[in-house]
Amino acid sequence: MAKVNPAELPPEEARTKAKDVCFDLLAARPRSKDELRQALRRKGFDPEIGETILGKLDQAGLVDDRAFAELWVRSRHGNQGLARKALVAELRRKGVDGDIAAEAADEVDRDAEDERARELVRKRLRTMTHLDEQTVTRRLLGMLGRKGYSQGLSYAVIREELRDLGAESTMLDDITTD
Repeated sequence: MAKVNPAELPPEEARTKAKDVCFDLLAARPRSKDELRQALRRKGFDPEIGETILGKLDQAGLVDDRAFAELWVRSRHGNQGLARKALVAELRRKGVDGDIAAEAADEVDRDAEDERARELVRKRLRTMTHLDEQTVTRRLLGMLGRKGYSQGLSYAVIREELRDLGAESTMLDDITTD
């Protein structure tokens, strides 16, 4: 079947196709308004039709950036171990307003972030038994940094977890935490 250009369709048919595209995307996972807007734009839909459809989806409660952000934060923090900073950045890339993103990320408090960082370090340490302490520290700092954890928290967690394993070095003791 030949691919049809949405711009060549009658307006009512184009709206129906745009709605179908949005429903298909939403069936896979929740989306932000901007993600749906960009998908419609990539597929060649008129921006006016896209905004009309997004408005109707919003009124029906099918698209809600605040609910999307809250779900995203729970999922990505729990499954990927991302820190608040990284979560806000991801949500911003997905077109979620900065205030909404920050509010959603605030659901992850300092204690939860600290505990998740410890879990990540413990898990990673199990695979690093053959490496020297300096290499282990460098790799753990890099991993936590990529996940959005602050240097201060990262240093503190790594130092404590290495001590719990009986590491001899004090190379992280002189570094202050936040």
